[in-house]
Amino acid sequence: MTTAIDLAPISGPSAWRGDELRTSTEWIYQLSDAERAELETVGRRFVADNPDLRTVTAADYPLPACAGLNEECARQIDSGRGFILVRGLRTEEYGDTLAGAIFFLMGLHLGVPMGQNQMGDVLDHVIATSNKTLDDPSALPSRVRDRLPFHSDSSDVVALMCLRAAKAGGASSLVSGTTIYNEILRRRPDLAPLLFESWHWDWHRQDPDAPARTYTSPICSYVDGIFSTYAGSSMIFSAQDYPEVPRLTEAQIELLHLYDEVSQAPGLALDMDFQPGDVQWLLNYAALHSRTGYVDFPEPERRRHLLRLWLKRDVGRPLVAGFGKHVVTERGSEIAPGGRFRIAEAVEPNFEWGN
Repeated sequence: MTTAIDLAPISGPSAWRGDELRTSTEWIYQLSDAERAELETVGRRFVADNPDLRTVTAADYPLPACAGLNEECARQIDSGRGFILVRGLRTEEYGDTLAGAIFFLMGLHLGVPMGQNQMGDVLDHVIATSNKTLDDPSALPSRVRDRLPFHSDSSDVVALMCLRAAKAGGASSLVSGTTIYNEILRRRPDLAPLLFESWHWDWHRQDPDAPARTYTSPICSYVDGIFSTYAGSSMIFSAQDYPEVPRLTEAQIELLHLYDEVSQAPGLALDMDFQPGDVQWLLNYAALHSRTGYVDFPEPERRRHLLRLWLKRDVGRPLVAGFGKHVVTERGSEIAPGGRFRIAEAVEPNFEWGN
């Protein structure tokens, strides 16, 4: 395994720009009638069977007509752009339980679902449960309406299904980690090597029950010619609240600010206006994600509502040791009381969570 840092621009399908992709639909997979029919049929059986979401497997619910869909999603996740949007599900006709069952089934065929919160829920929600803003230290990013900074999640793959869109705003924003690196290298080659050093990340703020207050990871990994990213400067800055964490140097602080500045540079990000039924698959090592701020409908039942899956997936990607959020666990580990592990209850957001 070769982990030498080659400070040269990186090319390939993961080095995309939003202003170039925006004019095409190559990143959108339109379901065929046969694929949609199979997902609906098997999804209804899933609802009727009501399996435990912690133990059900893809082998329990084969999807032969969707073989092409699964292959293309896997190809784009593992070695392509790092993301794909699947369109064509009629979720407004299904109701949330069937929609959630179809989403979970799709996830089972791409990886192993992971717990996402203290309750161990393997199907989580992105929905505003209060009027808090990110200025409030107790606010959860998935439960507010603010624009989010670009970041990586605590999994190999993160997926979102749109049940209901916002009244205004709420676009899903993606940006290539490779393109960010190339731009930093172009602007500040003196700072770029710091991306490959180990940084302290705030674990406690991500999970109040974490066994330690921080974990460590580089921001970038380059192994055997494969480039990967794990980013989220807010978690690095908040780790500075702990006295045992080494103080950031001036160069490190400058780099973090530059990283955020570059991620927001005009033309780099791709904004997707989610439609009900859209499903987005994203490899956390290839692209960062965010969303624009949004306005909800006044009626609670019409709020912007996305379902979220975190997947453990062997993407065949070499990584430096201890890269990313390497301290998380898969489903089936110790589960706290209060988790929702049957599909009909799992698709209902917990409005006590995040308030």
